[in-house]
Amino acid sequence: MKVSDTRNQVSSVIQQYEINGGKGQADPGKPVSDVLNPEEKVSLSAKAKEIQSLKKAIESLPDVREEKVQELKEQIEQGSYRVNGEKVAESMLRESILDILA
Repeated sequence: MKVSDTRNQVSSVIQQYEINGGKGQADPGKPVSDVLNPEEKVSLSAKAKEIQSLKKAIESLPDVREEKVQELKEQIEQGSYRVNGEKVAESMLRESILDILA
């Protein structure tokens, strides 16, 4: 493996550093749009913006539906909760088929 002479490259980097006044990073108060080249700008499609807004909406939903849990607890305590075997079997088969197809 041949290592080329890097002195010119290092000198170039040092010169550029000195030209910039020793600043290695962009000015934190400067807007990002002023720092980026036009080729580096990012624009989101309408679909991506829609996905972002839907994701935020989903994240704001509670993990547990408290009112449903409370309703089921009351039914169980009263002895009025009934399991529909057909619905349970149908759901199990649907999930099984989806797992196979996925």
